[in-house]
This record gives sequence, structure tokens and C-alpha cells, in this order.
Amino acid sequence: MTGGIPARSDGGPYPLHGGAAGGARRQPEPAPAAPGGEGPAPEQVGYRGPTACAAAGITYRQLDYWARTGLVEPSVRPAYGSGTQRLYSFRDVVVLKIVKRFLDTGVALQNIRTTVQHLRDRGFADLERMTLMSDGATVYECTSPDQVVSLLQGGQGVFGIAVGVVWRDVENALSQLHGERVDTGETLVGHNPRDELAARRNRAV
Repeated sequence: MTGGIPARSDGGPYPLHGGAAGGARRQPEPAPAAPGGEGPAPEQVGYRGPTACAAAGITYRQLDYWARTGLVEPSVRPAYGSGTQRLYSFRDVVVLKIVKRFLDTGVALQNIRTTVQHLRDRGFADLERMTLMSDGATVYECTSPDQVVSLLQGGQGVFGIAVGVVWRDVENALSQLHGERVDTGETLVGHNPRDELAARRNRAV
């Protein structure tokens, strides 16, 4: 299905399918505010193509091709023509890294496209605890260890991606790279999204 997950009464893992939508689309959560009210909010920070490539572990050729074909487009600022730099959000970079892992393991492109849209529709908290499993033909969303075990026992889960682990990998990488303020173009050296994530977690406690 596109952009949604069918309800499961048995608590099992959710398959991500292309086709007609069977459930209500969930609105993405707003980005967390900057800690202590200092510095730009996360949605005001973007990462240029070379930075996104370094953090996601992909080549610039892959990044450019995925943007031009609509697989993973920059949500902060697209390229409007010559001289315009694409800007990717933190979430975009996480999605880029997940796409690369799926492609490396042979998942069909159409399933990857469905998964990308699903990831964009989910909230920050959902992504942190989500595991994506695949048998190469279908991608499943798991939100508990029991669901992962259920897929493995049924022979449907050949490999999995813990989105929270990818999230932290990207945080670590971007903390050592430069970001850019969307409104002013100011370069942000040593921008560390882990600080924002920690602040959000502390507010939730």
C-alpha cells in the first residue's frame, strides 16, 4: 500500500505493499525545538550533497540519481538549476543510508520506494524504535522483538535494519561535518543533532 500500514489484529509485523491504501495516513511529528532556545531549530538546518553522501555512505552519483528519479529528494531545498545546492534534512540522510542498505541486499526498487514514503510519514519516535525486515520481495515494519522473531520463524525475515541504529550512526557522522542554516546560509561547524535528540528525550521524561 502507499503511505500507510494495514491494521493487524494479531499484533504481527506490518508488510509494506504498493497499491491501494488500507489505513489512515499518519501526519509526521513536528521537528523538535532547538535545546535551550539557542541556535537554529532542526528544520532550519540542511546538509549539502557531499555532506549527506559522507554521512550516508553513498557516492554523489547515487545521490544525484536518486534525487532526479524521485527516490530520495531533498526535503529542505531541491536543486533549482545550475549553481543551486540541494539541502538535505537529518531525516533525509537517515533515509539515504537505509536505501543504500536495501539496494546492497537486493530489495526490489518498487519496495524501496514504498518504504521511503512510509518512513517520511512516520514520526521521530516511531523511527527510533522501528525495525525494517525483508525477504527480498516484501519489506515489513516491526516495532517489537516479538514481531522480528515471528518473521524469522516464518522464513520471511532474511535480514533487518534497525532504524534507530542507523539514526545514531548518522548522528555521529553529522556531528563531525558541517551543516547550513536554511535562512541565512551560515555554515554551522560541528552541528550535533544528538544534542537536540537528547533535549527532546529529556522533555518527554
